[in-house]
Amino acid sequence: MIRVGILGATGYAARELMKILVRHPEADIRVLTSRQDGNPHVATVHPQLTGLLDIHLENLDADVVASQVEFIFSCLPHGVSAAVIPKFLQVGKRVIDFGADYRLDNADVYQQWYGEKHVDPERLGDAVYGLPELYRDTIKDAQLVANPGCYPTSAILALSPLLRADTIKTDTIIVDSKSGVSGAGRTAKLMTHFPECNESVVAYNVGYHRHTPEIEQVLSDAAGKQVKVIFTPHLVPMDRGILTTSYSDLQQNMSEEQLLQQVREFYGEESFVRVVDHLPATKDTTHTNFCDVTVRLVRNRVITVSCLDNLGKGAAGAAVQNFNLMHGFPEATAL
Repeated sequence: MIRVGILGATGYAARELMKILVRHPEADIRVLTSRQDGNPHVATVHPQLTGLLDIHLENLDADVVASQVEFIFSCLPHGVSAAVIPKFLQVGKRVIDFGADYRLDNADVYQQWYGEKHVDPERLGDAVYGLPELYRDTIKDAQLVANPGCYPTSAILALSPLLRADTIKTDTIIVDSKSGVSGAGRTAKLMTHFPECNESVVAYNVGYHRHTPEIEQVLSDAAGKQVKVIFTPHLVPMDRGILTTSYSDLQQNMSEEQLLQQVREFYGEESFVRVVDHLPATKDTTHTNFCDVTVRLVRNRVITVSCLDNLGKGAAGAAVQNFNLMHGFPEATAL
């Protein structure tokens, strides 16, 4: 059994992570931390875990946590993660970070998009990006894995096969995404207040959403050259799920069936990417670790449609998939 600690255990992604780990045959949750006052029982914070996990949340003391666990899942906000994670790495712990602090390779790019200097810049580029379908071999031996963002996962999985094969142009890609409200986190905000978001769809952070450089970085790696995207996220009145529609230009004439076959061959026997003929819907992947992908050709434009659960394949499910790889367990264990 791997003794596990979860930092920042009060959020939605942390709750989903615990729901998966309590059924994992090789994971033993020993420590949950919170910045909230007091030491509430986990069932008080997350009633869904009543009878499944008997543990109290505690304040984050890195030395105390490190003495009790072998593995860390950090669900802390950006900026906070990078201030804490090095303490665990220095004493040999392995870490998966749910936040954005280690996803980007360049400290200047991080500062440009997150508006603050990175507190652990020397590790940027050393952390492994935690998307198994692209980086499985390096994830296995990694000490620090940067769990991908939910929006980026949906776009990257749909577009990478086409970019790797040089099928689409790299400078005209448009990524249009819709997300359920849980993607905004559990902290109360006006935008996610029920009377504000119910029965309404709204675009936000147009042109400056922080997932843009992450999408571009990973897609550029897939293409072997610089990729630029226009990324527009939308908030839709549902609890969970992401639907991403991407638009790109063909490099050469291909049929729709050829495009679909290219994506099918790229993912081969992958457990959690389903290349489908139909147009996928968010309900198809809710409460799963699947990402469903399809391709259409319309007026010589390539349209990819992908969907996933932002708390599953977009967060906790992906983290457990990475955890399994890092310990040599079957990749689908508990998923």
